Amino acid sequence: KVAMVFGQMNEPPGNRLRVALTGLTMAEKFRDEGRDILFFVDNIYRYTLAGTEVSALLGRMPSAVGYQPTLAEEMGKLQERITSTKTGSITSIQAVYVPADDLTDPSPATTFQHLDSTVVLSRDIASLGIYPAVDPLDSSSRQLDPQVVGEEHYAVARGVQQTLQRYKELRDIIAILGMDELSPEDKQAVARARKIQRFLSQPFHVAEVFTGSPGKYVPLAETIRGFKMIVEGECDALP
Repeated sequence: KVAMVFGQMNEPPGNRLRVALTGLTMAEKFRDEGRDILFFVDNIYRYTLAGTEVSALLGRMPSAVGYQPTLAEEMGKLQERITSTKTGSITSIQAVYVPADDLTDPSPATTFQHLDSTVVLSRDIASLGIYPAVDPLDSSSRQLDPQVVGEEHYAVARGVQQTLQRYKELRDIIAILGMDELSPEDKQAVARARKIQRFLSQPFHVAEVFTGSPGKYVPLAETIRGFKMIVEGECDALP
C-alpha cells in the first residue's frame, strides 16, 4: 500500500506545517495494524520553514537566523514519534535541504540530532566528476561501531576518514606552496587520499546518467578489502 500527503508551497503555512504530522499519523496507524512502514519526507526543511512562518504570524520573537524559538521542540515532537513497536515498525528516509551548504545552520543541525545516519552530498565532490557525490567526512552513521560492523570494517573506515581528513587539512598548503613543500609522510597521505576519492566513485546504477558507466554491484567484503589495501599502502606503486 502507498499513502501520499502533499503540502503545496502556495498553501497557507498552517496547512504545510500539518502535512508532516498528518503523514506520520497515517504511518502510525498502519504500524499499529502490524505493518512495516517506509516513511519518506521530502523535504523536512519545508516543515521547519512552515513553522517559521507560523511563528512570525503569531508574533513570536525569532531565535537564531530567524527561526522560530520552538524549533527544537517542534522537530522533536515529529521525529520522536518515528519509532517501532512490538506490532510494527516505521523506518524514515528524509531529504534535508541545507541552506547555503551550512551544516551548522539551526534547521539541519536540529534535524541531524534525531537521525541514525546521514548521507551528505557535496557540490565540491560533484564538481570533480565523482558520483555519487557523497562527502565521507560529513556523512555519519551510528552503525559504525565495532560491535555492529566488526573490528576490521570499523578500523578500515576510521583509517579512510583519517586519511581524507589529513588531505583536507593540507589542501590550503598545496594550493599556496605546492606539493613539493610537503613532507614525505604528507605526500604519501595525499596520494592515498586521492586514490580513496576515486575509489569512492565506483559505478553506481543510480549514477549511470551522470557518469556514462554501467552500474556494478561490489560486495561489502571486497569494498572493505580495497580500502584496506589503499590505506595500508599496498597500492602506493599504482598511479
